[in-house]
Amino acid sequence: MRPMIAALWAAAMLMGLQQSASSPDSIEDRSSKNLSSVPRDLPQMTELLDLSRNHIQQLHRGDFKNTPLLRFLNVSWNSLEDIDPETFLDTPLLEDLDLSHNRLRNLSGQRYLLHTENLLVLNLVCNNFLTMTLGSEFRSLVKLERLALGAQNISNGDFLNIAGVKLRTLTLSLENEQGYTAGSLQDVHAQRLQIATSYQILNHSLVSDALSLFVAVELMDLKGGYNDLSKQLSERVGILTSHLYLTNISIDWKDLTHFVGAVRRTSVDHLTASDVALYNLPRGENEAIQTAKMKSFRAIRAVVKSFIFSQEAVYDFFINMPVDSLAIVETSIIHMTCPTFHSPILQLDFSNCALSDSIFSRVESQTSLECKNLDSVRQLILVGNNFRSLQILSKRVQFMKSLQHLDLSINSLVYDGLGECVWPLSIINMTLSSNGLTASVFKCLPKGTESLDLQNNQVSVIPSSILNLENLSSLNLNANRLRDLPVCNGFPLLNELLLKSNSLHAPSMNKLDSCPKLMTLDVSYNPFTCTCALRSFISLGIKSEKKESHTGIELLNWPLGYYCTYPEAFRDLALNDISIPEVSCNIGLLATTILCPAVILIIAVVILCHRLDAPWYMRMIWQWTRAKHRTRMRHVRPEELVGVKFHAFVSYSQHDADWVQNSLLPNLEDAAGGLRICHHEQNFVPGKTIVENIIACVEKSRRSVFVLSAHFVKSEWCHYELYFASHQRLAWGTDSVVLVLLEPLPQYLIPSKYNQLKSMMGRHTYLEWPQDRAKHRLFWANLRAALQADLPNAPVTN
Repeated sequence: MRPMIAALWAAAMLMGLQQSASSPDSIEDRSSKNLSSVPRDLPQMTELLDLSRNHIQQLHRGDFKNTPLLRFLNVSWNSLEDIDPETFLDTPLLEDLDLSHNRLRNLSGQRYLLHTENLLVLNLVCNNFLTMTLGSEFRSLVKLERLALGAQNISNGDFLNIAGVKLRTLTLSLENEQGYTAGSLQDVHAQRLQIATSYQILNHSLVSDALSLFVAVELMDLKGGYNDLSKQLSERVGILTSHLYLTNISIDWKDLTHFVGAVRRTSVDHLTASDVALYNLPRGENEAIQTAKMKSFRAIRAVVKSFIFSQEAVYDFFINMPVDSLAIVETSIIHMTCPTFHSPILQLDFSNCALSDSIFSRVESQTSLECKNLDSVRQLILVGNNFRSLQILSKRVQFMKSLQHLDLSINSLVYDGLGECVWPLSIINMTLSSNGLTASVFKCLPKGTESLDLQNNQVSVIPSSILNLENLSSLNLNANRLRDLPVCNGFPLLNELLLKSNSLHAPSMNKLDSCPKLMTLDVSYNPFTCTCALRSFISLGIKSEKKESHTGIELLNWPLGYYCTYPEAFRDLALNDISIPEVSCNIGLLATTILCPAVILIIAVVILCHRLDAPWYMRMIWQWTRAKHRTRMRHVRPEELVGVKFHAFVSYSQHDADWVQNSLLPNLEDAAGGLRICHHEQNFVPGKTIVENIIACVEKSRRSVFVLSAHFVKSEWCHYELYFASHQRLAWGTDSVVLVLLEPLPQYLIPSKYNQLKSMMGRHTYLEWPQDRAKHRLFWANLRAALQADLPNAPVTN
């Protein structure tokens, strides 16, 4: 087998098995290790073993006894000459066996295949097989799907032992001059036949059998013989083949056009040429193909080997093909012309080329003329090119009146929002992924779009003033820069919204109210901030998982694709594992939770205080504190106390004399009080007038105590005493008068002439005589504190 096809075969098998391998540890690569035998230290979990490019000459029983899970074995490019019939007795799971490029002989003697009944792929090309006669052991390969063989002679009956095997692909490698007997392939049942050869001319009988027996035929590594092949195709009447492939070929332009012309007159529906080297390209116009039975032409990885040629002639040849589907992919074409006449092409695919914004247009007299002959195209695929302007591309396809599917992904498209876009109204599916488009793209879209793919762009917001896409049902905005859910006012029929891998922190769920038809939503892999704003979204995810959402929205990838990124305490935690209490998010509920207990506590305290008369105690303590404070802060000079003999002068009504004599004086003058008190019954001097005695007592006392009661405000002499004491207050300060309220005294009971008393009671704190005996001690302590003063130790004169 040629190196190209060998590499493709190995790569395809290896890729498939690596994808299905249970773990990387199950893959063991021992290729190019200069081994002469199978290693004994193979891991027991090995599923894929590569022993290629070594010097192994024999395989023995027990070589693979330590690898019972082996599924893929590559022993190609060794020097294998003999394989023990029981070599694979210990590998019942073996599915892929590559024994190509060795020295095996006699295809009818491969007895080791009797123990490979699960084999799916077998490669035996490039060995020393003289004949293609397959032994009876091939009958056991009932699951075989791909078989690759090579021998010098192929005769009738060689494939009889695989007549019952339904192959997907049979590969025949024709390395040397080969003898082929017509009808030798009639026992083969395969969907596809691959023929690899290095010769200029293929065996006529082999080609004839291939075209009459197989639906798909692939000719590989051709370097010539195209005229004979074209002639044989033209002469054939009955051809079963509908798919014809040319792979890894070198061909002149003239041979290519001749071969395509021959194929179009046959019943072959699909022609594919991949890895093509083109020589001697035209310098002038080609003869266009007018009619063809062929439905599709596909060119993959075509390379031009000529330096001087007419690009327009080459482009015209392909674009004027009368086929349903035309594809030129992974080829460095920089332009594509417009068909000369109305084209029947329904599907165009120019993926991964080098096309620019000038596609399909031509310039005449410095004016760009747009193509009008592709109005039958329904699907246009322009993935991976060099397109720049979305607005210019809309002009290039504006006359494709049948266009429904347009794919412009993986380009460098931008739109500045200035020029008007003129898309065909027929477009329903638009793919613009992996470009440089921003929010302005919504002003440059076909109005009838039903499915729009804008993933991997730079859309940060969907503007409210967008073109109405009334038919849009699916919108893919994955991998953009959106910070919140969009509003669906511009697309009322939206059914599917994909917003994976954006910049959404806390999706605003109220915006979903504008999407009445939305059924599928994907917001996975966004940087979610797990705060109160996310509670409603988490609730939607949980309900979606339980199929309980009243909106009917299914949240894709929930919960595996939804994690917190902030705050740090919740980082990398799944959203369905996060609990955000409602009380911490609802201000009203939070206020109620805090204020209700506080109000109840305050009411309880107030009631308790009222029952225990706490306000009275607090007033008493406050008065005692103030009295102590005034005593410490007021510094009276000794000369100011000259003549002062008493701590206080007591003024009271004669009706209150019992309380004064029995309660007041004993508590102030006893050992605990230690105060000298002046009162009229003891200290008034006989012979002097009452007024003179009052004035003398007030002047000899540091403070004046007035025992207030209803009787006090009725006494004329009490009024005089209060009058003189108020004048003395101007000299001693506001603390020289102490009021003791013996009983409640409402303001309306105080006569108007006692305006000074009213003023004092309004501005100064007074002491109330408590009826509760438990409060008496605090009352006397406050009164003593209010009267306390450092007086000269002068004797009291009666």
